[in-house]
Amino acid sequence: MNRAALTSQSRDDLIALILAQDAQISDLTTRVAELEAKLAAPGKTPDNSSIPPSKGQKPNLPDRPKKPRGGRPGVPSLACSVARALAERPDRIIEATLAACPHCAHAFGPADLPEIHAYDHIDLPPLRPIVTRINRHRGVCPCCQKRVAAPAPEGFDAGSPFGPGLSALIIHLHVTQAISFERLVRLMAEVFGVTISEGAIANILARAQAPLIAAVQPLAQAVRTSPVVGSDETSARVGGKTWWQWVLLSSTAIYHVIADTRAAGVVTDFLSGVQPEVWA
Repeated sequence: MNRAALTSQSRDDLIALILAQDAQISDLTTRVAELEAKLAAPGKTPDNSSIPPSKGQKPNLPDRPKKPRGGRPGVPSLACSVARALAERPDRIIEATLAACPHCAHAFGPADLPEIHAYDHIDLPPLRPIVTRINRHRGVCPCCQKRVAAPAPEGFDAGSPFGPGLSALIIHLHVTQAISFERLVRLMAEVFGVTISEGAIANILARAQAPLIAAVQPLAQAVRTSPVVGSDETSARVGGKTWWQWVLLSSTAIYHVIADTRAAGVVTDFLSGVQPEVWA
């Protein structure tokens, strides 16, 4: 509004205009203060808000120091010739000798080639299963006319054809190395020449359950009797449903429990009435 317009206004109109502008200035001042407070507040990051880690701004890494010339300390340069350490007990030794000089055909005696260039050749033996056929002789006793049969040799009971060494390898590959049944069937056939079905693998794992449960009981007892016991749990999917994996541990042992509940009853059942001095 220019000067002429202001002079044409009445006194009441000017007062009303000043009051309106004062209210507007007050509102704008408050808004500016709010915006300045937001600018001064720290930005939202995955560390202080619910923003997922993938949305966070990764800081720049410091510049890497330049590597000193000549390679890392203790690591030989390419100019140095470093051979693999020889095995202390090789399985066999081959003496490569020379009967005569390849240049002049001069015959060599045992003392003519005193120097030896020794190196190891490392390989795997043929990977094939050891198949043991057991023939249990049986028949009719000529005295009492009853049928008799020779007992199975120790360690070679009838039933599953797969021995403890093969079973242990399958358990390790499936449980520790997370190799699926389908891939285990192919691996055993292609690497070891063993024909085995997924059902046979499942049976091997099922038979291992009882001895494994017995083997972990000393671990469970070590955790129960410890004065300090800690625990933690996390969810796991079992058969399309949410279960819970519990880890209970002491300074000397770790015990794993998987259950379909997160309730404290899992810990209570495990402790079997024992009360540790410290629960972490």
